[in-house]
Amino acid sequence: MQEIIDELLKNQDMEYKKFQEKLIPSVEADKIIGVRTPFLRLMAKRIFNENKYVEFFSELPHKYFEENQIHGFLFSWIKDYDFLVTELVKFFPYIDNWATCDQISPCIFQKNKEKIFPKIVEWCSSGDDEEYKVRFSIRMMMNYFLDSDFSEDKLYIISDIKSEKYYVQMMIAWFFATALAKQYSSALKIIKEQELEPWTHNKAIQKALESFRVSDEHKNELRNLKIHGDFKKFSFKI
Repeated sequence: MQEIIDELLKNQDMEYKKFQEKLIPSVEADKIIGVRTPFLRLMAKRIFNENKYVEFFSELPHKYFEENQIHGFLFSWIKDYDFLVTELVKFFPYIDNWATCDQISPCIFQKNKEKIFPKIVEWCSSGDDEEYKVRFSIRMMMNYFLDSDFSEDKLYIISDIKSEKYYVQMMIAWFFATALAKQYSSALKIIKEQELEPWTHNKAIQKALESFRVSDEHKNELRNLKIHGDFKKFSFKI
């Protein structure tokens, strides 16, 4: 939709573009316009309210990072579960950065946990060639299955993911740090059994130590469970 691109270009912020280029190194600089997130959300909401989102969804691949951000935001308001999952699967191959991945938060999943859970499990096993699909699925497991729908088997679904990708390993660490805050005794078993890759294991503990939701008593226990040694370094950072 050329009118969308024109509006994005009119709202370009060059300083913000430079900031985004450093923050999202996996996206080519010429694909980043430099439009701030609140404005992108407003554009997405307007596209949704004007019933133009089906047309917008059909225009993959998008040219710019900001178009992908709008695409991701639109999933928040879709109320047709089957349509949403179909469109989400179509979009997965075009997610090429952590920011777009982490903006996708379909509210309809909250009311369809039983239906989405098998999909999440399936997506978790996609492998490193679908890095952001895996990252997204881990975040959905974290968002929807660490509270009233929690069971220990869900922790092992995530701990069984083996990946060389930084953004997957970081999300696994984030998942387990959250699990240590919400389901401490169960998550602690994973840590004590050293089920995670050493770097991810230590990052999960680090994030838990930084969390105000983890008690001082639990933090003291976790400090003694770090794995010591030289582990791989990643070039990309969030």
